[in-house]
Amino acid sequence: MSEREKTRYSADELKEFEELINNKLEKAWNELNYIKESITRSKDSGTDSSYGNVKTLEDGADTAEKESLNQLAARQQKFITNLENALIRIKNGTYGICKESGKLISKERLRAVPHTTLSIDSKLKQNS
Repeated sequence: MSEREKTRYSADELKEFEELINNKLEKAWNELNYIKESITRSKDSGTDSSYGNVKTLEDGADTAEKESLNQLAARQQKFITNLENALIRIKNGTYGICKESGKLISKERLRAVPHTTLSIDSKLKQNS
């Protein structure tokens, strides 16, 4: 039976995806923790006002860096949430099924974007 005829992935296939997602999740948490530590370090170093007006230009750069780190942290948190939701879909048996077409999402797409809920055809239709 080809992937196009299948309506669900087997338990073994789901286990492969679960391992992939758990690996990505571990890396994502490590990256998020690193970003949070960077934010904390920049806050700690940004509290020294002993330089007076000389620091004004640096303050602008510090603010931009903090904003960038906060945006990065927010994106990373969203990615983690999407991966965790994918694990839930594995457990409830809906993983790998396109939410638009109801067809099976290709393994290649799931390996590249394991938290996706759309087949490539549905994603392309959305963007057009």
